Amino acid sequence: MVDPRAAVTVVAKGLPASPGAAQGEAVFDADEAEALAKQGRKVILVRPETSPEDFHGIVAAQAVLTARGGMTSHAAIVARGMGKTCVVGATEIEVDAAGGRFRANGRVVKRGQVLTVDGTTGRVILGTAKLVEPTVGGHYGKLMAWADARRRLRVRANADTPADARRAREFGAEGIGLCRTEHMFFEGDRITAMREMIVAPDETERRRALAKLLPMQRGDFEGIFEAMAGYPVTIRLLDPPLHEFLPHTRGEIAPLAKAMKLPAAALERIVDGLTEVNPMLGHRGCRLGITYPEITEMQARAIFEAACRVVARGKQVVAEVMIPLVAHVEELRRQAEIVRRVAQDVFLAEGRAVPYLVGTMIELPRAALTADEIAKEADFFSFGTNDLTQTTFGLSRDDAGRFLPFYVEHGILKDDPFQVLDQEGVGRLMELAVRLGRGSRNELKIGICGEHGGEPESVKFCHRVGMNYVSCSPFRVPIARLAAAQAALEEQGVINRTRATV
Repeated sequence: MVDPRAAVTVVAKGLPASPGAAQGEAVFDADEAEALAKQGRKVILVRPETSPEDFHGIVAAQAVLTARGGMTSHAAIVARGMGKTCVVGATEIEVDAAGGRFRANGRVVKRGQVLTVDGTTGRVILGTAKLVEPTVGGHYGKLMAWADARRRLRVRANADTPADARRAREFGAEGIGLCRTEHMFFEGDRITAMREMIVAPDETERRRALAKLLPMQRGDFEGIFEAMAGYPVTIRLLDPPLHEFLPHTRGEIAPLAKAMKLPAAALERIVDGLTEVNPMLGHRGCRLGITYPEITEMQARAIFEAACRVVARGKQVVAEVMIPLVAHVEELRRQAEIVRRVAQDVFLAEGRAVPYLVGTMIELPRAALTADEIAKEADFFSFGTNDLTQTTFGLSRDDAGRFLPFYVEHGILKDDPFQVLDQEGVGRLMELAVRLGRGSRNELKIGICGEHGGEPESVKFCHRVGMNYVSCSPFRVPIARLAAAQAALEEQGVINRTRATV
């Protein structure tokens, strides 16, 4: 953390999306961040906002700073999952990525200048501020043991890589509640194969490209299953819109067109054709799997082949396949049929079966309102409260950071609903979905995998409505464990609900 007694020069302030403090040279491009990090240099990735194609730069950077975005924006979620310092929604800065600089409050910060990013307070500090290391004593372990003995809620982690999975276990996670598969497509040659699949003119060519991705995904899942050592792993099938995987400028399109033996103009037309007015409400999630079922087939095959290989090595595996963005039961029915069919094909070929579930992410109001129908096809529900909050409020989680602080400051909202669950609105939809879902399937497993899964009051809400588990970023797992214990004690009347804090 930044030494509270240190004198610092603050150039801007944003939302404290992932705590801690980090220092490094300002860079404005993910590729450059990765290249400099390989040389042993410490960098801060500065972007207007990030997308999945910046993932490798986030991995390489010491911290991430964005001008736009809220507490559940891409940069915030990815950085929290890695335990990497992050400040988002720093609206005072104007990022000129092409020029390699940003302006803020009369100052210009250029590529290579050193910054200190304070993810605990949201400050962006010029130069090298004095940092101090926090310490955790032996009392921490005793407190966590007390909490684990009292809580009913299980606590899982959101983790996308074997390294994240191992870190989650170190913090006491009892499984993975959300493994996002899209980040796996941006490493090395994978992005080329992914782009080949997207621009393919027909199903045959799409399958050819997917065949290249299959062993890569299978290897990733093997590593995650190994790391979790028999704890359940919930894997979300491909969720973001396809345009996020494609280049957007002519300079980026030209080399890709050459590699794919396509005229640059033709590739530009394909990219333009995939661009959507509102992509987060467009052709994404289960809608991709329904229109291109071969994508679902490939991902399901990778999951079950990986599971069988790990089991063959004497390890236990519990796989949970999650279908995202379901609004209608028929969407889930069709996707689940593909997953179950592929599972049987793989089990027959491998000569062994692995326990698995097929469920869905409840992240749209219609899904919550028709949860009784959806539960007839689902083995489990997982509330994606980032999107459920967005679609219930009609707020963009990436843009609302511009005015939500004003709303909170002036008492319009008590809290930022992307940080603290809105129990009166979003929470009522969740309570309804729990009641309807369990009305159709009494033993339905229900959890939450949105970022609210690590926020104390939201965790206590999940306990009160009868969920089985919460899932959050690995570094928030201890907070969730403690909050779950407090929720149990409040229910028993051992402590006063209004006074219990984490």
